Amino acid sequence: MTEEEKAEHEKKTEDEQKMEEAKQEIHQLEEDPPEKLEDWPDGQAKYETFGGAEGDHSYDEGPEAKLGPDSVRHHEDGSVEVGGEEVDDPEEFKGEPIPGGPTDPDAESNPDEQRLAGDDGGDGTGEGERESEAG
Repeated sequence: MTEEEKAEHEKKTEDEQKMEEAKQEIHQLEEDPPEKLEDWPDGQAKYETFGGAEGDHSYDEGPEAKLGPDSVRHHEDGSVEVGGEEVDDPEEFKGEPIPGGPTDPDAESNPDEQRLAGDDGGDGTGEGERESEAG
């Protein structure tokens, strides 16, 4: 075996070891999945599939079931259905708002509001700018 082939073999072994560690980290999360996005893993583990390879089992039979029912449907009017039946308390199926997102009550204003506010004022953004360029 040449030095180049040995180096390639060692690299594959290191990569395989990293993949195995990532799979173990995800397997541990399957027992008690994190509730917050920032608590999910970084590094190689974030590329592993929760619950293993697709097609090995159904959602209800695997660890994915711990994430909640797969039949939850949120509607634009705020109602929520589980298994085709409307639930009494839709708030029970809503998560915490994403910080800075459109549902975050503490967010200043979302980018759409900022853009729309700029369209009316002709302050160099939005419609006012396009009209002046055309003129």
